[in-house]
Amino acid sequence: MTAPGPDAARDLRVLVVDDDFMVASIHTRFVDRVDGFVVVGQAATGETALAEVARLEPDLVLLDVHLPDLSGIEVLRRLRARGDDVGVVMVTAAREAETVRAAAAGGAAHYLVKPFEFDDLATRLTAFRQAHGALRGVDRAGQEEIDAVFAPLGRGRTALPKGLSPETAAAVLEALRGSDELSAAEAADAVGVSRVSARRYLEHFVAEGRATVRLRYGGAGRPERRYRPV
Repeated sequence: MTAPGPDAARDLRVLVVDDDFMVASIHTRFVDRVDGFVVVGQAATGETALAEVARLEPDLVLLDVHLPDLSGIEVLRRLRARGDDVGVVMVTAAREAETVRAAAAGGAAHYLVKPFEFDDLATRLTAFRQAHGALRGVDRAGQEEIDAVFAPLGRGRTALPKGLSPETAAAVLEALRGSDELSAAEAADAVGVSRVSARRYLEHFVAEGRATVRLRYGGAGRPERRYRPV
């Protein structure tokens, strides 16, 4: 194993691709709130996205599917065809199974369905950063590093974030798997932890691919986040 390079702790550079200026601005603000990431550009079309990836050399592209010229899937395919292995997170309202399969086949690290909250994107960015840095300074990868690389696709397991315990994680996961669907408050009651703590565990499982989350609307206030086991 070699020593980490001088850029081991640098911010990861992000290109935001969305044809809606307001949406792109919101996503940019979300990214800027996550430690270790910086937005270096925006693009509103597929052709512009391809050109900006070549010019800016970002580490990650937040890529919409519905663009006015090329689809995001076509952009992803062209990136891979020209040998560009930039990280890609699909950020889109498209839910068609064919589109999701095409994104996975093209090597997208995550597929995030609009609308979403800041935490939804933050957990995926954190998982991407763990995978991106897993092999930095490594000549020969062990299983732990390999698992970290493949975790964004739901294969392998990432280490628990700081402040989370394996024992509580196991209890929350058991509660999750014992129900068709639950909220952070319900998980907290089942395990005996705070709602905030329960949500951190549940969001970790979403990032790992062991759970999915949806927003349930109804009544006043913010929509409720509901988690399902995978």
